[in-house]
Amino acid sequence: MNTSFDPALELMEQLLDLLRQVPDGLSEHQLIRRLRAQHCTHIPQLPLADKLVLYRTHFVLFNALYRLRDRLWQERCAHLEISPLLIRLLPWQEGVQGLTGHDPLRSYYLDEAHLRDTTERDVERLLQSFWTRMHGGEERQAALELFDLDARADYAAIRLRYRQLVSQHHPDRGGSTARLQSINQAMEILERYYSPR
Repeated sequence: MNTSFDPALELMEQLLDLLRQVPDGLSEHQLIRRLRAQHCTHIPQLPLADKLVLYRTHFVLFNALYRLRDRLWQERCAHLEISPLLIRLLPWQEGVQGLTGHDPLRSYYLDEAHLRDTTERDVERLLQSFWTRMHGGEERQAALELFDLDARADYAAIRLRYRQLVSQHHPDRGGSTARLQSINQAMEILERYYSPR
């Protein structure tokens, strides 16, 4: 018989109680604040300005959330929506939970080696990668807006719109060289995201 104590079980129960009290859900930050206010021993009471403390707090929380979601699915009593901006309990719906395929985030947070082995330097790299992706998303959005397209556009629509804009704004047809350069730059950005190569 295994009698070892699993601290994540206690944290899972605290999370379940908190989420039941707030049906509209909470952000990760709000959830951490509430757990700290309850003097939860599983969430460090250290300043989150320290990147390694922030990472470890985030990891412990998301490990418990994914474990709780798995348990709720097995019990067929609720679905737990998990994202940094919104964590909330939803009613169980037969079949919906089974449709989710491989979830790389779940795999990451359930592998406790990431918590144990991640160094401050690793956290710096993770943060840099996150901000690069965020900047890239803004860059892509700006390029789509220049082309007057939305994110659902496919590569063929982008190429067609590019040819139309080049034709319209080419200096040989009275257009501006600066505008044409902006269009070409936007196309380079969109090629990185949408090109089938």
